[in-house]
Amino acid sequence: MDADTNDWRELREFAGVDLCKSYVLSWEHVSSTLMIDIDLCLTPSHPFFEEPRPAERQCIRPAMLEFPYCTALAGHDDGLAIVAAGLGVGRIDGLRRVGDGHYEIQGAFGTVAIDGERPILRLKGPVG
Repeated sequence: MDADTNDWRELREFAGVDLCKSYVLSWEHVSSTLMIDIDLCLTPSHPFFEEPRPAERQCIRPAMLEFPYCTALAGHDDGLAIVAAGLGVGRIDGLRRVGDGHYEIQGAFGTVAIDGERPILRLKGPVG
């Protein structure tokens, strides 16, 4: 990777998670923010990690991945709510920063280019 490219593992927002064992449930663009609803895999180093139950293989928690001030999505800079609603779901293969304010997320849904601010990862609801 060149100096202007970072894999998700190098971004502080993703400490203690494994995106490659996580799953996109839906996409939404509201008030200039791209919101990706995900089932997020937490690793033992995450503060909210819990040992998986016997029927589970990983610690999975509902989460939201947000890109504030998203100005372009999948090559479009207009009608982003419609573009987001039409994106597929599935397992995440990777996420990388490809330049200042430019990101790509890859997975079962293909590769989606995102222009926006640095991502924010939030766990949803009460944990435990």
